Amino acid sequence: MRIDIISAVPDLLESPFKTSILKRAMEKGLAEVHFHNVRDFAFNKHRQIDDTVYGGGAGMVMMCEPLDLCISQLKAEREYDDVIYLTPDGETFNQKIANSYSLKKNLILLCGHYKGIDQRIRDLHITREISIGDFVLTGGELAACVVADAIIRLLPGVLNDEQSALTDSFQDDLLSPPIYTKPEVYKGMRVPEILLSGNFGKIEEWRHQKAIEITQQKRPDLLKDF
Repeated sequence: MRIDIISAVPDLLESPFKTSILKRAMEKGLAEVHFHNVRDFAFNKHRQIDDTVYGGGAGMVMMCEPLDLCISQLKAEREYDDVIYLTPDGETFNQKIANSYSLKKNLILLCGHYKGIDQRIRDLHITREISIGDFVLTGGELAACVVADAIIRLLPGVLNDEQSALTDSFQDDLLSPPIYTKPEVYKGMRVPEILLSGNFGKIEEWRHQKAIEITQQKRPDLLKDF
């Protein structure tokens, strides 16, 4: 899989991809992540990529030309499954979307900045708009890292135990059940006896029931489709 991330401040993006699972995924050749600085496509010597809002109003808007040139160049080099704009008014990102994108080959993630991007770029190039929650960040860079992380970790061979991803929260519209490790007793609190029984059928039943209970307590909205 290849992910191209377009940003006004690409330095914000590099660190998450230099450690842990994302780093291993790239070292194994399972994922490629490329960063593109919009300022490299600016039309003047000042590397300007933003200007004031037509019609008046606060804030600056990312201009058409640099974004169009960057996206057009990438699209001329390969076919993309989606050109995604990270924006607060997009559809809320979730595990189902991550699952579907883990099966794709090439994605572009466009990070908004300032007040946002000129609407004409959305009309020309954007095929999907995604939000990571009902709040506003200083730019789409952190959101792009979240989306890329959620997708890349699902690629076959990225995790040491691929079954681990299948038992994550939200994979079956339920939150995860409680988990325990050694010691068996800590400050008087004991690991549930069923987990020590060796009866894996009963253990799975217990985990499923606990997942339902926790989801009911914390996220009952998830159960409407369960």
